[in-house]
Amino acid sequence: MEVNDALIRQLETLSRLEFNDDEREGIRQDLQRMITFVEKLGELDTTHVKPLLHMTKDANVLRNDEALPGISREEGLQNAPAHTATYFSVPKVIKK
Repeated sequence: MEVNDALIRQLETLSRLEFNDDEREGIRQDLQRMITFVEKLGELDTTHVKPLLHMTKDANVLRNDEALPGISREEGLQNAPAHTATYFSVPKVIKK
């Protein structure tokens, strides 16, 4: 497949981008290299190659769900600038 100016302008329109002539030339060369690489991959014989589903043999490696000690309500409210006995006090944000 050949990357031509019409294809570059179509991609430019679809992406809603504007390129100058130097940028168009750079994009044309990059696209041509990518297409050449993909075409080269298409020449390989992959009949006996299994599809790769995961990059590693590990699957769903999770940590154990353990209850850890937390802080008490009093410790949580200790450094709050304003609070009641059980809640943080914050300034009113919504006005009627």
